[in-house]
Amino acid sequence: MGVTIKDVAKAAGVAPSTVSRVIADSPRISPATKRKVKKIMKDMGYHPNANARNLASRSTQSLGIVMPFSADKSLQNPFFPEVLRGISSIAHKQNYSISISTGETDQEMLEGVERMVYGNWVDGVILLYSQVNDPVLQFLIEKDFPFVIIGKPTERTDEITHVDNNNIQSGSEITKHLIDLGHERIAFIGGSLDLMVTVDRLKGYQEALEAASLPFLEEYRVHTEFLKSGGRQAVHQLFRLPEPPTGLVIADDLMAVGVIHMLEELGLMVPEDVSIVSFNNVYLSEITRPPLTTVDIKIFELGYQAARCLIEKVKHKEEPAKRIIVPYSVEHRLSTQKRENIKEQA
Repeated sequence: MGVTIKDVAKAAGVAPSTVSRVIADSPRISPATKRKVKKIMKDMGYHPNANARNLASRSTQSLGIVMPFSADKSLQNPFFPEVLRGISSIAHKQNYSISISTGETDQEMLEGVERMVYGNWVDGVILLYSQVNDPVLQFLIEKDFPFVIIGKPTERTDEITHVDNNNIQSGSEITKHLIDLGHERIAFIGGSLDLMVTVDRLKGYQEALEAASLPFLEEYRVHTEFLKSGGRQAVHQLFRLPEPPTGLVIADDLMAVGVIHMLEELGLMVPEDVSIVSFNNVYLSEITRPPLTTVDIKIFELGYQAARCLIEKVKHKEEPAKRIIVPYSVEHRLSTQKRENIKEQA
């Protein structure tokens, strides 16, 4: 028979109720007693019954993570494993597990979240995206269920806890880098305009062009998937133009890798023929050839802060909404060079 609470209590010289309170991390128990009881629990090999404890406390000790698209597509992009690493880091410290939900369509994603909420699988939810007219967001608001968004909400911004970067500012800054290098024909490759991260980075790109009195051209904007294949598709579209761009602002590093490979197939080199800047600073940005000049959005920190905020909301239902802006930085590498050093394209 396994070790019981009564066994631990006897060895520690305390009441079984005291051991239960130590397991629940009750503030009524002194730190010294907690340390003593926990040491005896460890020495005796006692492990609390998580199901029974959670049933008593009405807590699942689990956080729901909602990824856009299917897991197959999402996990192709290094952003998602890294943000999950940040979430898991604090979740582990706070004794929370994580449960991931995905879906090919908005309806599938909603059904997955409904199962989490109605089935009492999780204490709260983190959305790893922000999009317009999101049925998942509306459901969570209607049910008054704890949630946090990584990104900027499309509505009720002051009422929803979210963790984000200043994507407008970073979009402007990284575009200005190309302008300062002498580029005038600069294109933007981004994801769907339903995603707020694309909307904000595009707005920053537009602001930088307008500040430099450069045209904001429709034909220089391509919207596709945040995947390597999306970058390849964008190159086909842009480099058939009579005046193709000499600089590219790409909203995601994985897309940028696809762009580089497709340009090579067309006989164009980076940065000799085309300068490229992108966003996220995933590990691929350093090892691709050439290494990418990219906006480091501190992905791990985004995940860590989102999980921290959600756990606070779960533990304290009246916790006010927060807006956490994680500072970004620009990593200058070898994917750009001055325009006068670039071969003129025919």
